[in-house]
Amino acid sequence: MPAPRKSAPSALPILSAAPAAPLFNWLQERSAGVLLHPTALPGNQGCGVLDQHAVRFLDFLQAAGCRSWQVCPLGPTGYGDSPYQCYSAFAGNPNLVDLAPLVRFGLLPASELTAFAALPVDHVDFEAIARLKPRLLQTAHALFRQKQPALPYGDYAAFCRREAHWLDNYAFFRALKDHFGGRPWWEWPAAERDHPRALKSPLRTKLAVETDAWRFGQYLFFGQWTQLRAAARDRGISIIGDLPIFVAGDSADAWAGPHLFELDPATLQPVAVAGVPPDYFSADGQMWGNPLYAWAAHRADGYAWWCARLRASLAQCDIVRIDHFRGFDAYWRIPLPAANARAGEWRPGPGLELFRAFQRALPGARIIAEDLGILTDSVNTLRDATGLPGMLVLQFAFGGDARNSYLPHQAPRNAVVYSGTHDNDTTVGWYRAASEHERDHVRRYLRVSGDDIAWDFIRACYASPARLAVVPLPDLFSLGSEARFNTPGVASGNWRWRVRADAIEKLFGGAAVYLRELAALYGR
Repeated sequence: MPAPRKSAPSALPILSAAPAAPLFNWLQERSAGVLLHPTALPGNQGCGVLDQHAVRFLDFLQAAGCRSWQVCPLGPTGYGDSPYQCYSAFAGNPNLVDLAPLVRFGLLPASELTAFAALPVDHVDFEAIARLKPRLLQTAHALFRQKQPALPYGDYAAFCRREAHWLDNYAFFRALKDHFGGRPWWEWPAAERDHPRALKSPLRTKLAVETDAWRFGQYLFFGQWTQLRAAARDRGISIIGDLPIFVAGDSADAWAGPHLFELDPATLQPVAVAGVPPDYFSADGQMWGNPLYAWAAHRADGYAWWCARLRASLAQCDIVRIDHFRGFDAYWRIPLPAANARAGEWRPGPGLELFRAFQRALPGARIIAEDLGILTDSVNTLRDATGLPGMLVLQFAFGGDARNSYLPHQAPRNAVVYSGTHDNDTTVGWYRAASEHERDHVRRYLRVSGDDIAWDFIRACYASPARLAVVPLPDLFSLGSEARFNTPGVASGNWRWRVRADAIEKLFGGAAVYLRELAALYGR
């Protein structure tokens, strides 16, 4: 952990005084859920989509007595195919659109889906999907314009009007990006690089159809996601979404609102980027590359962009986990150029003032604070003042002594406990790679042999005082590192694991029965 953060002349002050009562206090009941990003669902379209396999997964959750499905961010992925690096903080991922209904609606020839048959079913081939899916969605849009059919996703024009505050910029951004060969927006010609000038560019008329095709893709995503949410609601299941604290540099958000970020006025490129100092995951820290917020600009308009972003996330999901919560108290600012994250320093964030804005705009918001890592007293004070539940990860609990805050006996009630997250190895993979000292601690603490470590951790999560317990799906299969979702600091090869349909069906046997028994035993 580096020295305490340094202040800067332009930095915002930390508001340290807690209110008389927490701003949010929503987590009152004990329950359990499963973490699975939708791209990892089964199916025959290259990655999981919003189809009957997603509904079948909801059936399993209901059978298992689970009341939550946690997903990673649902935005359109960019660099590295990571859902934490998206082209928009508001848009949905068109890769998740189920193409089969479009065939039934007469918007795609059935023959167009045959190319997906050659794609693997046990992992995601993002490159192949990128070659296939955009073209098929453009085909569907062309036939939609021609036939004007009534689709079960609501009125298209009404959707475009309702979401215009982000949709128009996003769709035009994607059309321009395609037009300029996929280059990042700061490499576009000056007339399109500058957002106000781009809105007057001749390309806005020239690319009108292409822009509308990107709008149509969002209409399909949100229409199908709304149907899936309804299926979840019918089964008593809440969706836990995920909101990354930062946005990608190459995004519609940074292009349309550069004043909200620390960008050089001349080049429109970041003068510093986000990351974290050396930690559990990386000896050099992590240099994420995301632009940092110009917090003074956000403060000046009452955090309007942030409130709009949270409102959009809560329209997608019932509960929202905000990633890297400690960045609101203090964030690791890495000035450019830099070889790695070691060159950074702590700068104060907006603190409680931002969450007061959230509370005014969205008083019933249900938010989880991702507060993992080495935390300062001020981060803990901020979390307690907000009243948001924090996170506990069992993989971080062992190898020390009884004071480790991640150990189950230390868990507060207002918290979410995980066996592992999307950034961790699977429990089996972690245990195999752990030191003998850590493994011995696990066995003695849980009074187990370690031969069935994934389920040992699942039982510990369910027994925990933390009111919400969430388990990544690979742990239900006791899978090893081959089923890991993401390795922080590794730029490629992540997010590729998928579960097979027959494996989901097997869960309806012993796993669902046992999870329901655990839920009854531990009041979840």
